[in-house]
Amino acid sequence: MKILIVEDEARLADSVARGLREEGFIAETSGDGEDALHRLRTEPFDLAILDVMLPRRDGWAVLDTLRAERRAIRVLMLTARQSVEDRVRGLESGADDYLVKPFAFAELLARVRAVLRRPVAEESLHLCHADLELDYRARTVTRSGQSLALSAKEFAVLAFLLRHPGEVISRTRLAEEVWDENFDSFSNVIDVTLSHLRAKVDRGFDEPLIHTIRGAGYVLRRGGETERD
Repeated sequence: MKILIVEDEARLADSVARGLREEGFIAETSGDGEDALHRLRTEPFDLAILDVMLPRRDGWAVLDTLRAERRAIRVLMLTARQSVEDRVRGLESGADDYLVKPFAFAELLARVRAVLRRPVAEESLHLCHADLELDYRARTVTRSGQSLALSAKEFAVLAFLLRHPGEVISRTRLAEEVWDENFDSFSNVIDVTLSHLRAKVDRGFDEPLIHTIRGAGYVLRRGGETERD
């Protein structure tokens, strides 16, 4: 697998590249958005690790261009920004995942491997699992062709689950990824949101897709034995 690390902090870029090479990847670096976009258009990369704050062209612009041109390349956003708005913007723009600086290389490696395991979609703004479909641009969700009316937070939670099918997502991770760093860990808002979402996605359909794993979190998957609240 060939990876392009787009990061203007040379020491960080070189460190990440070295670590990825030690894990068996082909890793190259680029220090600005213009150069990165040219290389991603002309060279066969499997993944771009894309920083947001870049000279000449920022990461948002690079990502927007790649998706507008429907280029089938996975993108992991790498950013020092921690606001929910920035994270949601990255996913809505078609990023496959994101990681906030500072980070541990082990976590970066785990996310790289997870993203690379996913098939490359022609248009990553359209997510689906079984008969459930989510379209970022149209802001619509359907199941078996039936439109589902979701709140903004339910939409964000479902999008996150759709990007990690089969993976048990803890309440803590949902709090960090979909809510924000000031989230009250004693609040039951996550459970309430998932309860409402599950009712909308699964009620009236033969096969439940959103499951609660007691003591662990939630998972999007077809069938199987599950513990439900």
